[in-house]
Amino acid sequence: MSGFAFATIADLSEGFRRRAFSPTEVLADVIRRLEVIEPMLNMFAHLDLAGAHGQATAAAARRLQGRMLGPLDGIPTSVKDLIAVAGMPQRFGSRTTSAAPVVRDAPSVERLRAAGAVILGKSTTSEFGCKGVGDSPLTGITRNPWDLSKTSGGSSAGAAAMVACGLVPYALGTDGGGSLRIPAALTGLYGIKAQFGRVPVFPTSATPTLAHVGPLTRTAADAAAVLAVIAGFEPRDPFSVAGPTPDFQAALTPGPRLRIAFSPTLGYGWVDPEVAAITARAVQVLQDAGHHVDQIDSCFDDPIDMWTAEFYAGVAIRLRASLEEMPEILDPAVLQVLQAAVAQDLRTYYESVFRRYEFREKVRQIMEPYDLLVSPVLPVASIDVGVDVPPSVAERSIVSWATFTYPFNLTGQPAASLPIGVTATGHPVGLQVVAKAMDEATILCVAAENDRYLGGIASHPLQTAYL
Repeated sequence: MSGFAFATIADLSEGFRRRAFSPTEVLADVIRRLEVIEPMLNMFAHLDLAGAHGQATAAAARRLQGRMLGPLDGIPTSVKDLIAVAGMPQRFGSRTTSAAPVVRDAPSVERLRAAGAVILGKSTTSEFGCKGVGDSPLTGITRNPWDLSKTSGGSSAGAAAMVACGLVPYALGTDGGGSLRIPAALTGLYGIKAQFGRVPVFPTSATPTLAHVGPLTRTAADAAAVLAVIAGFEPRDPFSVAGPTPDFQAALTPGPRLRIAFSPTLGYGWVDPEVAAITARAVQVLQDAGHHVDQIDSCFDDPIDMWTAEFYAGVAIRLRASLEEMPEILDPAVLQVLQAAVAQDLRTYYESVFRRYEFREKVRQIMEPYDLLVSPVLPVASIDVGVDVPPSVAERSIVSWATFTYPFNLTGQPAASLPIGVTATGHPVGLQVVAKAMDEATILCVAAENDRYLGGIASHPLQTAYL
């Protein structure tokens, strides 16, 4: 390791404040490492290093003038290629889309720019965010820094890889069925999906009642710092949460002892025995810290049909022209699920919508006596590149294999992946932590405890000795 690899937001911001180094020096080091790492991992769908240099130069000038914009000022990051960034293409991981630059930032990007972020470019995604692994027809395979034979997960594939390998402290991703939490678990990161509507989404997503924007980070404190910037009401988003934004950074301080429901399978999932054991140990750490934990073996039936009906139908309708005119250049696995979604009738769709709201109420009732529900994030700790579904759950689909994440897009409540350990073969495992509606603070409090008690996992992924 050398230079600024694996520095946190706080490390860099404090260094800028003390004038120990400048934003342009940090960017130069990032570019040096990027030239080595990018051919190995394939993290970027688009790079704009000239634009990043201009932003870093402006941040350096502000530093000299004593008017830094906050903790993200001058710090490099990236934005997932499902999110609009002015002056850059928005390709959605697909060869069916235009390479022309878009003209307007998404609200989350506007807020990052206003906070002084240095945006390196767009990170890779599976096609239209439709898979839980990290490959697309447009950009190819994104690899996991912990093991180059494994996927970094999806659909926020490049975002997770670049944070996990220490290139940047945080990256912006999305989550419509687990696309922050899946790659976070597979790469040893924090991936936090705030309350639905807390971070605005605009232009409107193809899956408008499921989509979230959020950060991937290596520490709980970095997650709080990013959420503090990107969260807040936005009138262009009809689902945006009005009212005051929580103090995410205050939530990092130790809080009261909690009542936690632990469900090893949510009542319907299969889990690899080693993943189950690591998850159980992490839950024991919570109990040893003074939290009350009840094990709940059965929560609810698998809601995958509800999620599939809404998610893939939305994407398929948005892409109807591509499905009809150029199906041969779509990812075959994505094409299959989208064609099935288009074929469903209106009655089936609305029955799923109505059952979704019944499901939300059931989950609310289950959680009523508790502050948090915890479970594994994933049934497995690693997935080979080039594989859409792990062989151990081969009967499931390109998202339903990630058995435990999509239920909480249906409910909209805050949910996160916390890094809790590694397997004997060195692959990370994540703990899913789900809070009641609007209560991101409790997740961040437990995430900060996770950093204190478990110390995260390894500081440096196995494949980054070259940094």
